Amino acid sequence: MWNTVWQWSLDPVNQRLLLGIVIAFGIGLIVGRWIHRAKDAKGESMTSKGDKAFFKGVQYMLSNDHDQAIEEFTKSVQVNSDTIETYVALGNLYRSKGDIDRAIRIRQTIILRPNIDDQIKLRALFDLGVDYRKAGFLNRALKTFLKVTQKTPSDVKTLENIERIYEELKDWDNAYRTRQKLAGITKGDYQHILAHHLVEMGKVAQEKEELNSAKSLFNKAISTHRECVDAYLHLGDLYFKKKDYKRGISTWKKAVEAAPRFSFLPYRRLEGAYSKMKDLKPIGDFLKECAQSNADAFTHMALARYLYNENDIDDALDQIRIALELAPSFWEARKFRGEILLADYREKDALTDYKELIEQLNVAYLRFQCTECGFIPGELQWQCPQCKTWDSIQLIDQPKARSIPAAKSKNTLPQLPQGVDEA
Repeated sequence: MWNTVWQWSLDPVNQRLLLGIVIAFGIGLIVGRWIHRAKDAKGESMTSKGDKAFFKGVQYMLSNDHDQAIEEFTKSVQVNSDTIETYVALGNLYRSKGDIDRAIRIRQTIILRPNIDDQIKLRALFDLGVDYRKAGFLNRALKTFLKVTQKTPSDVKTLENIERIYEELKDWDNAYRTRQKLAGITKGDYQHILAHHLVEMGKVAQEKEELNSAKSLFNKAISTHRECVDAYLHLGDLYFKKKDYKRGISTWKKAVEAAPRFSFLPYRRLEGAYSKMKDLKPIGDFLKECAQSNADAFTHMALARYLYNENDIDDALDQIRIALELAPSFWEARKFRGEILLADYREKDALTDYKELIEQLNVAYLRFQCTECGFIPGELQWQCPQCKTWDSIQLIDQPKARSIPAAKSKNTLPQLPQGVDEA
């Protein structure tokens, strides 16, 4: 066999054929390697372009140029559609611009990807819940966040979002239970929030005329957080509804003791007591105790109104004097003193008083502000409408009541200035 092959290779024609085959094979090998390298270089070039677009997008994000960031990230995903981080960034950018529909579609695309990392999918699911909530789809958002808790039941941010949604849906029972979970996980002091949830549950029961249940919930709120003024106010309302006026006043008195800075809140409630109670002494005692224990201008003003209604003019004027010493710009007190002086035919004193009043007319009204986000509401609220923080709305001015009619009969008590919620 080998002899035959040797004889064949000695033929010049066969030698030329063999040489051609070797040359062709060599050329094919060289060309093949060149094509492979060209493809790799092209792939690297495309990847490089995608990376450059991504980093440019990050730079634009840091400079708050969201439109340019979206443009660069879009270029990046067109070059390399496998980079999940780019889609996440795009979703966040669209959300920040208010294009929630597009943000939602991007999250859904990430979640539906096969073989995606569980942590990335979970993050996309959380972001989807945030998008739903921002779009106002509260039930969808709640369902999405609950899916996240199936995988990570102790995730604080997810539970906080769930609690806020329950609050917005007025589902106070579930909001309360969610906050209990958060308290257990973080070991934080959230008694004031739990108390507010209990009060809201009590208000719902009160509206349904389930007064015993409401009373129990208000008492539980007080035992949960002693300074929950809203609980005292509504518990006092319940006693008045049952015509137990003394206990109602006693409950409001406890509210003042628990949180003296809100001593002006029960006074509107006392207006109802005038028309229902025959013995007004408990109201007078209550106001006098408040004035003695709290150096608060509005408290002394309320007592002055009460004393004037009882025809004790001199003592009423004395209480107004104390109120003005505490808050010289309390122009409603000055106005009321002028009305008393005119009614008592003390024109000269009234003229002097009104001259002082004119100098104080440029003061601001009673105002409140959130200590967390700076929001200024039109009235006192227990939860900030903007940042949803409980008990962050505080009085930022001395009490300066708006104009209210002078007392004409014994069945009137000082009204709250406009803008103060009854809570």
